[in-house]
Amino acid sequence: MASVASRLGGRALLLSSPVDPRQRARRSRRGFSGAWNSVEPRDRRWYNPERHRQPNPVRRWVEAETCFDLPDCRDDRFVLISHNILGVNNILEYSNLYMRIPSDSLQWESRKRLICDDLRGWDADIFCLQALDRYYDVESFLRKDGYAGSYKRRTGDAKDGCAIFWKKERFSLLEASAIEFTCHGLRDNVAQLFVFEVGKHKTNSRRVVVGNIHVLFNPKRGDIKLGQVRIFLQEAYALSEKWGRIPVVLAGDFNSTPQSAIYEFLSTSELNITQHDRKSLSGQERLKYSFHDLYSCISYCWTDEEIKNASGNSNCTILTHPFRLHSSYASVKGNGMTRSYGGEPFATSYHSKFIGTLDYIWYSTGLECARVLDTLTIASLRGLGGLPNKTIGSDHLALVAEFVFNSRSTGPNLSSEATEKEGSQGEDN
Repeated sequence: MASVASRLGGRALLLSSPVDPRQRARRSRRGFSGAWNSVEPRDRRWYNPERHRQPNPVRRWVEAETCFDLPDCRDDRFVLISHNILGVNNILEYSNLYMRIPSDSLQWESRKRLICDDLRGWDADIFCLQALDRYYDVESFLRKDGYAGSYKRRTGDAKDGCAIFWKKERFSLLEASAIEFTCHGLRDNVAQLFVFEVGKHKTNSRRVVVGNIHVLFNPKRGDIKLGQVRIFLQEAYALSEKWGRIPVVLAGDFNSTPQSAIYEFLSTSELNITQHDRKSLSGQERLKYSFHDLYSCISYCWTDEEIKNASGNSNCTILTHPFRLHSSYASVKGNGMTRSYGGEPFATSYHSKFIGTLDYIWYSTGLECARVLDTLTIASLRGLGGLPNKTIGSDHLALVAEFVFNSRSTGPNLSSEATEKEGSQGEDN
């Protein structure tokens, strides 16, 4: 019993032995420190907030397969840019499209810097800008680099418009005209058509018509869109004929996809509108229909007013235009990661409700496209988190193409079939 009591007493004495407070404090500090530092991280890069940031996207020039056979003379070449720069008031009017974009990326001052730096970096000869409502901000910047410019504001209450800038040292402006589509009953959109002489030496100078357009956005009003494109082509052709059948370049935001009937009209010179639904004419609403719905109907119903909007004549359902147009990007074979239907880019525009191609640079006989600045992959665009952002100042990518005058100087040609059908269309007054 004594030994047991002694052991219990000893144990009790051991458990109740006083501990020096300084030792307790040291133990507490060691225990606290050990909770944080018991496992040292092998890789401390996660402390760097830049670790997961996407690298800035890089756009590269893609040359045409025939570029080595084209003239090298500078007066035979020019670079043209088409860019919808996203007007300030457009952001306010369609704010639901940019709800996921940080507010600082939507501010005009930061976007202006990105846009102007890009324009200067590409060193183009001609700029065709759309959705511009801060013209003098851009004009004052480009004027310092030797550009002249002209602006056409949309009619009605809209505050944005189209602008063309050109290098004064390389181009002489021979004629300028503007189209107000409201004069044709086709909304408040506008377009510009300029005739330039390239080169200061008259014996070697070349002439070209440059067009700039921003087609109506409304996806369901394909009749209005088609009517605007039709008039744009008619006016461009008239200028080309006036100045000796010179070639044309037609750039802009056509608000139509490569799969659309409007694209078909531009690229093939002909369109039977009764084979298409007016509401899907631009292709922006196409995904809402099944293939069965699209191809099961032999003919769609159009009202007389809609037919007149599209063709200029309520009795004309087959549209033609006199040009043989080529899309600059589709004519230059590009990267399979950036190109889709018919060689067009996968996307030139990206916001919360749409990602796809709406912008084009078309050119006629008398010119060759030597190279284009390739666009970005869908993965790259999604990795940026949306447009605009800290590296791209608009929800559209700029299209950049270099053109060369070729030996076929007769300009656009009008086929006998197109001539016959042109007479049946009549004029749209």
